[in-house]
Amino acid sequence: MEGRKPELVTVLGHTAAGKTRFAALLASRLGGEIISADSRQVYRGMDLGTGKDYDDYLVGGKAVPFHLIDIADAGEEYNVYRFMQDFREAFLQITNRGNVPVMCGGTGLYLESVLRNYRMARVPVDRVLREELEGKEMAELKQMLESYGPLHNVTDTVSRKRLIRAIEIAAYQHGGPGEREEDDILLSPGTPVIGIRYHRDRRRERITRRLEARLSGGLVEEVRGLLERGIPPEKMDYYGLEYRHVARYVRKEISREEMFSTLNTAIHRFAKRQMTYFRGMERRGIRIRWLEGEMSDEEKLVKALAFCRVT
Repeated sequence: MEGRKPELVTVLGHTAAGKTRFAALLASRLGGEIISADSRQVYRGMDLGTGKDYDDYLVGGKAVPFHLIDIADAGEEYNVYRFMQDFREAFLQITNRGNVPVMCGGTGLYLESVLRNYRMARVPVDRVLREELEGKEMAELKQMLESYGPLHNVTDTVSRKRLIRAIEIAAYQHGGPGEREEDDILLSPGTPVIGIRYHRDRRRERITRRLEARLSGGLVEEVRGLLERGIPPEKMDYYGLEYRHVARYVRKEISREEMFSTLNTAIHRFAKRQMTYFRGMERRGIRIRWLEGEMSDEEKLVKALAFCRVT
């Protein structure tokens, strides 16, 4: 590839868009390594429900290095603060080797925390805001949080304390990057952000087909194993749609047919919310160069490499 290497390339998209496989192909061409920006793939032992497919990282028989996958135990609560700290460490390791970091994922808040240069530090307590929020009902607090964008961690709404903290974080981040520390990563404007999307009917088809494959591949057994290891059923809500609905089925609260139908619908809605979040990122100044999923891998690569060219 002509020109300098980009300091960071981002590949994003809705669930079931095939972004991981494409990111691996692109990283292989660029001499890059992948940094996952997925809020659930950090957990060990949670593979099918989070969409891990390690074969996606094999290109020409060689594994493309990846980071921030399988770095936390099931039962932990990973969050954007830990992501920003872990991202920074992975980013510096990759760039120190002379390679290109390729951030890949669908968790909008994680992606935006990097692309909008949020501080790689904890959000400070805002006591004035907290006093204002203390007098509000839970429903009103939840509405306030949702005004900042789609929820990516439903656990933010399970208690008043977490809900107020989530609003505090969102208000801080949407207010801008603030003062930076010397060791923060400050990206140059215009780092390439490449999106992969399918039109609605094709997206729905891919989501349903993938859910069927996950269920036949052992998703129920994976969830049952987590419950047997002592992960509380209520914790399954924290880990997202697949774990919430399949856990209800494993505990015989719903039938398999009801589990499949409600879960399939929920994933479709989640994909729609992801696209809404990405449009919000564009309104907030992040340029996403969209590639249609129906294009061949080679067609996507040609366009993506042109986007990544730095002169």
